[in-house]
Parts: sequence; structure tokens; C-alpha cells
Amino acid sequence: MTNSPHTALAAGTSSALVVDDHPLFCDALTLTLQSIADFEEIRTAGTLEKALEIVGQDAKIGLIILDLNLPDVNGLDGLVRLRNAAPEAIIIIASSMADNRMISHALKAGANGFVPKHSQRSVFRRAFEAVSTGQSFVPDGYIDPQGGQDNAPEDALTRLGSLTNQQARILHLICEGKLNKQIAYDLSIAETTVKAHVTAIMRKLGVHSRTQAVLVAQEARFSRVLPNEG
Repeated sequence: MTNSPHTALAAGTSSALVVDDHPLFCDALTLTLQSIADFEEIRTAGTLEKALEIVGQDAKIGLIILDLNLPDVNGLDGLVRLRNAAPEAIIIIASSMADNRMISHALKAGANGFVPKHSQRSVFRRAFEAVSTGQSFVPDGYIDPQGGQDNAPEDALTRLGSLTNQQARILHLICEGKLNKQIAYDLSIAETTVKAHVTAIMRKLGVHSRTQAVLVAQEARFSRVLPNEG
């Protein structure tokens, strides 16, 4: 099933990237991509930071397969950061969290397609064919949950999408409760630089305190996107 048009696979891109912290699934997805497409190289990353490093160094990456549940990121903000780092690449989410609301928010956060993680190879083939021609892809049976009463995650993702990767890293550390001095040490930058970034982060998020910035970040986490149980 396809959705509205997105960017097609860009000319001059010949590599793909699989981002998943499970080596066996990375291997399986690599074999799947080799069977359905003719990429010169398929690279893998087990963390978001490694993925960001790879796309920063390799301009030939045209397709990224991304698992949302990575050890160094909590929620859709990882997708937002990767989309910012690779604006021309096609990103397909491969996740076991394939609820309609999760799919909807992932597409709004910049994904070109969404495939339930344990889908048959034929589904990945259909997804690749769709996104390669500029269409988005969602699984059969998907229903866009528009009209839902909770728009907070979407609003939060829009604001988080305006952050640079460095600002997103700093916000992540703020969410861990770290002070400017600790953040400066962790990122090997000056404390004054951290303060400048924090000011910019609050301005972009439309908040006036670190606590409010944390609340915005929390809106994009899985607990706010997945449906309530019970």
C-alpha cells in the first residue's frame, strides 16, 4: 500500500545503510536488500550515533533501513535526527512497533515508508519499489488515525525537527539530568558553547526553561505515541 509522494531514490546514490542493534537482524536485512536491489555497498550500524557518523562521511547512501528502538535514543527523535543528517536519503522504518499511530507519527517525522519488522521479503521488495519511485509505503491494513485527540507528539516532533544534531545531542543529555558543565565534558566542548546551544534549543522549542524543554522531548517518546492499554 502506498501513500502520498515523497523524494525518489536520488541519482548518484549507490549505498544503503541498515541501522539496528541486533546483528542477526542486520544480517537478515542486508541479505534482503541484496536480493531486491543492486547497491554497491550495504553498511550497518548498531547505534544512532554510528549511523549519523556514517551518513556524515558517505554521500552515496541513498537508502536507510532504521529500527526505532536503539540503545542510544528513546523514541522518534532518533528518526528526526537522522532525517536532518541525511535530508536526501530515503528512510524506511523496520520496527516491531507497527501500531497505526506509530506508523502515522513516523511518516510525519520524516520516514518515507514503514515495514513491520518481521515482514516477508516480498513486503520489503514492495516497499523498496514504492519509495524508489517517490511513493511512501505503509503496510496493508494501515488506517491513518487522523482526527485523534492527542496531537502533542506531532507538535513535539515538528519542533524537535528544527534542532541541529549537536543541539539534539545536548537535549538528550539534558533529559538525562546533566548540567552544562557535565555536557561540556561529555561532548568535549566549552561550557559557554553549551550555554549558547541551550539558549538556541529553548528558542526553537518555544520554551523558557530546561524543564519545559525536557517535557517537549518526552512528547516524542514511545510512551506518548503508542496507544493506551486497558
